[in-house]
Amino acid sequence: MKKLKIPTNLTKLAYQSIKEYILADRLDESSRLTEEFLSSQLGISKSPIREACNRLEAEGLIRIEPRRGAYLRTLTVKEISDVYDLREALEVHAVRTAQITPKLLENLKQGIARMKEFLAANDKVHYIEEDVEFHAKLARATGNDHLCAVLENVQNQIWLARRRTYDLSSSTAAGAHEAIVRALEAGDRNAAQKAMSKHITTVCQRLLQFHSSQEKSERVS
Repeated sequence: MKKLKIPTNLTKLAYQSIKEYILADRLDESSRLTEEFLSSQLGISKSPIREACNRLEAEGLIRIEPRRGAYLRTLTVKEISDVYDLREALEVHAVRTAQITPKLLENLKQGIARMKEFLAANDKVHYIEEDVEFHAKLARATGNDHLCAVLENVQNQIWLARRRTYDLSSSTAAGAHEAIVRALEAGDRNAAQKAMSKHITTVCQRLLQFHSSQEKSERVS
């Protein structure tokens, strides 16, 4: 008897749906995600839900408490600073070592154009995805699979910290990306590295300032 092929990877779909739910800022730190709730919302069994949640925990987006459910992971100011330090090192290295081709430059430009469209439409989820994809394209152009995997994990944690600070860089990211592409197009790797470093450190500084003020407010209250 020939085995039937499953047409859809339910675990992958569950993972994507839950992740999008998180990035769309539909949860807060006290919200509890249970397998029962997610199963009923997505209309699938608990097994792929469990696997999807394990992957999200491994990526640092949620923390799972036995017999209680899953909660959003919260990053401290120190953790945010550390993860941005790592991101800057990875991304500057990617700009320095990526194989720059006319096709890559065109793809990067098209992505920037889509970012502007999503920003104008206030489409937060797709804007975030396009922003992340810009950096992922440069990482993939290095041909270093390990770098790509680490950067993806770093990006996931960064967007968790930034899900409520969309406006901190949404209006400037496309311009920063354009500066990086212009430098690469001109063959000026040094300028591209500086543009990438400035882009990342600027967002990091704004984010740290925001979270520091939040922590002070919580201590006062």
